[in-house]
Amino acid sequence: MRTRILGARLIDPTSGLDRVADLYLADGRVAAVGQAPTAFEADETLDARGLIAAPGLVDLSAALREPGYGRKGSIASETRAAAAGGVTSLCCPPLTRPVLDSPAVAELILDRAREAGHAKVFPIGALTRELAGEQLAELVALRDTGCVAFGNGLASFASNRHLRRALEYAATFDLTVVFHSQDAALAEDGLAHEGPMAGFLGLAGIPETAETVALARDLLLVEQTGVRAHFSQLSSARGARMIAEAQARGLPVSADVALYQLILTDEALADFSSLYHVQPPLRSRADRDGLRDAVRQGTIQAIASHHQPHEADAKLAPFGATEPGISSVELLLPLALSLVQENVLDLPTLLARLTSGPAQALRLPVGSLAAGAPADLVLFDPEAATLAGERWLSKGRNCPFIGHVLPGAVRYTLLDGRISYQA
Repeated sequence: MRTRILGARLIDPTSGLDRVADLYLADGRVAAVGQAPTAFEADETLDARGLIAAPGLVDLSAALREPGYGRKGSIASETRAAAAGGVTSLCCPPLTRPVLDSPAVAELILDRAREAGHAKVFPIGALTRELAGEQLAELVALRDTGCVAFGNGLASFASNRHLRRALEYAATFDLTVVFHSQDAALAEDGLAHEGPMAGFLGLAGIPETAETVALARDLLLVEQTGVRAHFSQLSSARGARMIAEAQARGLPVSADVALYQLILTDEALADFSSLYHVQPPLRSRADRDGLRDAVRQGTIQAIASHHQPHEADAKLAPFGATEPGISSVELLLPLALSLVQENVLDLPTLLARLTSGPAQALRLPVGSLAAGAPADLVLFDPEAATLAGERWLSKGRNCPFIGHVLPGAVRYTLLDGRISYQA
């Protein structure tokens, strides 16, 4: 299959490309930029004049809910939703049933993702069996099956000694460990950021130190063991500063932030809507501004959806009894473009945090428009608008942005040169 993309503004953060040109795709890869290869004859031409062509978005955390949680979502439904949001590659966390701690579970996920054909899926394996924080999972076998990193989610380790041994083992095999730094004791029973809003609403608070105390421990162990580490779902400005200091010391660490943490604050909880119940919680305006600065400076090199679809019942109980999480992967690009609209980020920087940044953080072979790279790309109209929820593909409708008019609209998403989504 040979495709010519005509007249798009091409933005490729990896190479610094930003100009209007034609793009040529052949055999699932980028064949050339600007001038057609010798004897190139297109089977299909997409008129992209007025559109922006960028590498397909790379989402470092999108729960697919399969296997085990079919009421919340499936690999087919959630990767289809991802393609609608401009996502061509995503990492799924190990929170499945059974837990993603064996090659058999990883193979099932990869097989079903290939069958669906909407997006590339890179599993993140469990660091310990059953995420129990004691015995290591089959890390090398999981890596050989296709897992690109390993983490334990918010589940605690039995002891710091167990965590240290796990990191030493991972470092031996050059495996990347994904941390979700939150001290379980400090966060226990908490529902919202510990501050004036939580006090006003009578909600149990989770202090900033729940993140920073755990983060300090994790960074010290990373320094001691030399493991390659990625810190996921940062929620505090001080946490971002700690990552910056670690990077300045030369530690092999990267970080991501949930997109909704760059948009919302704990003020959104004022009416007790469970749609804003997330873990880690939405924090203060100062924290949001600090996270925005860290993204702008590149301390946080990846913006992720942290997509967590739920069935309707999961959000119907009183706030404290509902399940945390927001379904948002199919709005990833339009929501992110709101940061450009508000002059928080310029467009090339935003696209870097959605493509090359996350790809480099977990060493994924995607996120570029260079000749020879996989032909994974998104074509979007920056002048159009998206009415969130007008066409909803995820099984989970637990999204506070439904009904909002968002800037930009995805027109095409291409995976290996094939259209996986068309508006």
